[in-house]
Amino acid sequence: MVKRESQLSGGAGPGSGIPSETAAARLRLLAEASQALASGLDAEEALRRLARVVVPHLADACVVDVVEGEGLRRLTVSDRDSERALRVLPGELPRPGYSAAALAKVLRGAGPVVVTDFGVPEPGDSLQAAQWSLYRVLGAETALITPMRVRRQVLGALTFVRRAPAVPFDEQEQALAADLAHRAGLALENARLYALQQHTAEQLQLSLLPDLSGLPHLQLAARYVAARERAEVGGDWYDAFPLPDGSAILAIGDVVGHDLAAAVRMGQLRNMLRALAYDSGDDPAGVMSRLDGVMQGLTSIELVTAVIARIETPVTGPWRLHWTNAGHLPPLLTQLDGHTLLLEEGHAPILGVDPALTRETATITLHPGATLLLYTDGLIERPGEDIGRGLTRLRQHGAALAREALPAFLDELLARLGDDQHDDVALLALRVP
Repeated sequence: MVKRESQLSGGAGPGSGIPSETAAARLRLLAEASQALASGLDAEEALRRLARVVVPHLADACVVDVVEGEGLRRLTVSDRDSERALRVLPGELPRPGYSAAALAKVLRGAGPVVVTDFGVPEPGDSLQAAQWSLYRVLGAETALITPMRVRRQVLGALTFVRRAPAVPFDEQEQALAADLAHRAGLALENARLYALQQHTAEQLQLSLLPDLSGLPHLQLAARYVAARERAEVGGDWYDAFPLPDGSAILAIGDVVGHDLAAAVRMGQLRNMLRALAYDSGDDPAGVMSRLDGVMQGLTSIELVTAVIARIETPVTGPWRLHWTNAGHLPPLLTQLDGHTLLLEEGHAPILGVDPALTRETATITLHPGATLLLYTDGLIERPGEDIGRGLTRLRQHGAALAREALPAFLDELLARLGDDQHDDVALLALRVP
């Protein structure tokens, strides 16, 4: 404890009597704390790393408590004696309310508080009792409680504990602790704001994706999965809707971008496609060309990949698929016997390059029991890997799952191909009866 005091205690700066090594130690601690807080989007894990960084340099133990709504949760306890830390379980704490505990006062805005007299908890004050138990387990002789405050809102508190009564927290150490708590509060708030933005964008994107119940005569299933590696939404989209002549349109695509704007542009594009396909009566290539022209003339959407397919389902005779592809990955057709086919015909450049480009419609007969899969690149693409390997994996798994029910077909594909997912994934599948 004496060695730690010589490293971090006292003032700083010329003429203050503070050794230069003391100031250097503080700067190193702040640098390590900043790195711990900035090393990921998971704020709770960042706060756990912070607690480990400050022990034993500033205290014998560090406790992190976070406010959650009206409640309070003990996130982590770090102690130079690991056995002591294991005796303090993270989890919910009694609500601060009007508790007389120093922690409650700090959370109500009292500012940093130094506790040296731990006394006996008042009857009925459950938070004070919990804190008294904490101090006893950690062997506390002095505790410094600092609020994680951001813009007048207290998000939680850091508690620094020392076991030697002769080593109190001096003024400079209290300022250092307050700096650490402020940085922790900023990291926590930024992570929560980012999570809120992500959740809002995901909900918007999901709300823009279609309800497939409008085509009861077709066996359809769809999935949308957000990227796992980064907290972003994308412009992946799919659609399925009926046409006046009794046929149906299936479509899938990807609007460039991974943000809220991409989700909004995706919704715009899907609505334009519906209007153009329903009103024009064109084949898929004609609809795609119209969509390209309207997109470039009336929107700020830049680049889009897409597949537009029309399904003819006569009462007698085979079903037929007509499709066109604008720079998208080829649809997969899987037969009941496990034979697979990538529908590579009808391919042309992406939307947003030249609306005058010639596009073609390809046609194929759909055999009973066949499964048509439209998908986005997040399902098969892996960084640094040739796209051909991803397509091969898709065909292999599609063949193995050919006889599975349609929802299971999609879920299993995601389970088998999604272990290294770096991008959003949209899937739309049709099963021929």
